[in-house]
Amino acid sequence: MPVNLTANAITAINGGDVNLKPLVQVLDIKLIGSTQERYRLLLSDSVETQHAMLATQLNDRVKTGRVRKGSVIQLIEYICSTVQNRKIIVVLNMETIIPDCDMIGNPKGLPELDSVPPKPTPGTTSGPPSSLNNNNVAAQNLRTSFGHGKSSFQNQGSNTQSFRPTVQPPYQPPPNYKNHGAIMRNEAPARIIPIAALNPYQGRWAIKARVTAKGDLRRYNNARGDGKVFSFDLLDSDGGEIRVTCFNAVVDRFYETIEVGKVYVISKGSLKPAQKNFNHLKNEWEIFLETTSSVDLCPDEDASIPRQQFSFRPISEIENAESNSILDIIGIVVTVNPSVPIMRKNGMETQRRILNLKDQSGSSIELTLWGDFCNREGQQLQETTDTGNFPILAVKAGKVNDFSGKSIGTISATQLFINPDFPEAHALRDWFDQGGKDTASHSISRDFVPGGTKNDVRKNLTQIKDEGLGRSDKPDWITVKATISFIKTDSFCYTACPLPIGDRQCSKKVTKSGNSQWMCDRCNQEFEECDYRYLLQVQVQDYSGLTWVTAFQETGEEILGCSAKELYGLKYEAQDDVRFGEIIRNCLFAEFLLKLKIKEETYGDEQRVKITVVKADKVKYSDESRFLFDMVSKFHSR
Repeated sequence: MPVNLTANAITAINGGDVNLKPLVQVLDIKLIGSTQERYRLLLSDSVETQHAMLATQLNDRVKTGRVRKGSVIQLIEYICSTVQNRKIIVVLNMETIIPDCDMIGNPKGLPELDSVPPKPTPGTTSGPPSSLNNNNVAAQNLRTSFGHGKSSFQNQGSNTQSFRPTVQPPYQPPPNYKNHGAIMRNEAPARIIPIAALNPYQGRWAIKARVTAKGDLRRYNNARGDGKVFSFDLLDSDGGEIRVTCFNAVVDRFYETIEVGKVYVISKGSLKPAQKNFNHLKNEWEIFLETTSSVDLCPDEDASIPRQQFSFRPISEIENAESNSILDIIGIVVTVNPSVPIMRKNGMETQRRILNLKDQSGSSIELTLWGDFCNREGQQLQETTDTGNFPILAVKAGKVNDFSGKSIGTISATQLFINPDFPEAHALRDWFDQGGKDTASHSISRDFVPGGTKNDVRKNLTQIKDEGLGRSDKPDWITVKATISFIKTDSFCYTACPLPIGDRQCSKKVTKSGNSQWMCDRCNQEFEECDYRYLLQVQVQDYSGLTWVTAFQETGEEILGCSAKELYGLKYEAQDDVRFGEIIRNCLFAEFLLKLKIKEETYGDEQRVKITVVKADKVKYSDESRFLFDMVSKFHSR
C-alpha cells in the first residue's frame, strides 16, 4: 500500500508554517554533541529534504528504535530556525506513523534561502548550483546507499541523477550591495515560541512567560573582581520552565523591573547549559540576559499561563529521595516549634524554625524553615496552630536532607503557600477532616537512613539478636516499646565544645589546657566555659528480654526531662543528691517508644553491635491503642 507524505511540507515549514502537522520520512539519523547527546535527522517530503534537530526529551524515541532510518513520522510541534545561514527544523513533539518503510519518492536537497549563487568562472566543471544546501549532498549519498547494497529501501531505478564535483569559486560580494550604504537589519519582532523549544541553535527568539520566583541580589568576589548577580524563574502556558540569570550591569537594568507573578515577553538572551548544582528546574538550558536583551511587561493578565506549577511527592516517597535533591511537597501542619537563633559559619546569626507535616501516605516529616521564612510564614503558621487549627502548607522547591533521617529544608528558591486553593489542597483537607486527623503516622525524620530496609518496623528486643540486626553493611532501624530499668549515673555526660560550626554546635569532647581553660582540638580554640552533653548508658526491657542502649544529647533530654548541664550542676556543683536521685527515679519503669539505630562496630579487635536511641517518646496510650487496632485489622484482612 503506497504511503503519501504531505506535499510541499518542507517548503511550507521553511516558510514559517507551524500548524501543518505534516507526514515526513526520516532518511538519516546522526548522533552529534560531545557534552550532551542530540540527534540530527534528515527529513523528506518525497520531493525535498531538510535537516532537523530532535529535542532532547525525544532522544528515547531513537534509542528505543521507535524512530529510525525509513520511519514515517508526523510532526506535531516544531519550529524552523536559521543557524549559520541554514534552515534547521527543531522537532519538539512527533508521532511515529510507520516504523519502517522503503524510501518514498525521489527527494532532493533544498537550496540555501539566504545565499546568492555565484557566477561560474571559465574552466569550472558544470554541475548543480554551488548554493545548494548541504542536504543535497546528503540526499544524493542516501540515494546511492538506498539504491545499492543491503539497504531495506527499494532501488528507485536508473533515473537517479549523478553529480560531478563542482569547483567553488572565490566569494565576491554581489554587485547590488556595492555603494548602497548600510544594509538594514531585520528589526521585525521575533516570533514567540514555547520555552521547551529554546535551544542554542536559534538566532532570534522570544518567549512569553510568568515569573514564578525571584532570587535575592547577591554579591560576589573572584579573580576578575567584584560583581553582583540575581536569577528568576519563568513558566509559560505550555508548562515549560527555565531560569534566567543576570550579572552586573544587566542587574541594574532588570532587578527592579522583575516582579513575581507578572507576565513578560523576553528576547535577545543567550542560552547556556543549566548548572544543576544551583538550578532545580527541569530544563537543560538557562537564559543569560545581556545589555541588548529585551524584557517587556505584558499589561494584560494572561490566564493561560498558570501562576505556579507543582510536582508534589507523597511524604512516604521522600524516604527514597536522594540527599540534596529539590522537590515539592504538600501536607497538614500538625506542630510548629518556636523560632531559635543559629550562628552560621560566617559569624552571622540567622533564625531556624521546625515544623511537622503529615499527609495521606501515612508518614510525617520535619520541615526546617531558615531566615525570613521563620518570622514570615513560620509565625503565621504558629499563630494558626495555637488556635487549634491545622493549616495546609505547600512547599515549592524544598531541599532534602538526610542527617539522622530524612527532612526538608528551605533554600533561597523555596516558596511557601499557606492554605492554597488548588485540588491537591482540597483533597488533603477532606482527608484530614474525615478521619485523617486521628490517623497514626510514622515520622521519616531523625530515624531513617537511605537504603534502610527495616525502617520504623516494630520489633521486640530479643529479635535484635535473633535476626542478626545491624550486622549488614548498612544500619538497621527499628522501633521498640520498652521500659527503662536502669541508668548508669557515674558517667552520664561529657564536656563538650560550645562553639558553632555552620548551623550546628561542634560538640566534640574538650579537655583542660595548662592555663585552666578548655581546649577543643577540632576548632583549635580555647574558652573559659564548656558545655555538657549526655552520653547515657541505659538498660531497657520488654516482655521478651532486655538490652543496653546509648542515648546522646537530644534523646537524653527526652528521657530525663532536663539538660545534661543542669543535671551535672545538681550532682557536682550543688551536690544535691536528693534532687539528682529524684530525676533518675522518675524515669525508671516508664514506658517509651524507642526508635533505635543498630550497627555493628569494631572496638580494638572485637566486633560489637551498638544500639543507639535516635528518638524517645513516652507512650501515648491513645496512639498506641490505634496502632494495635490497625495491626489487628491487618492481621484479620490477610
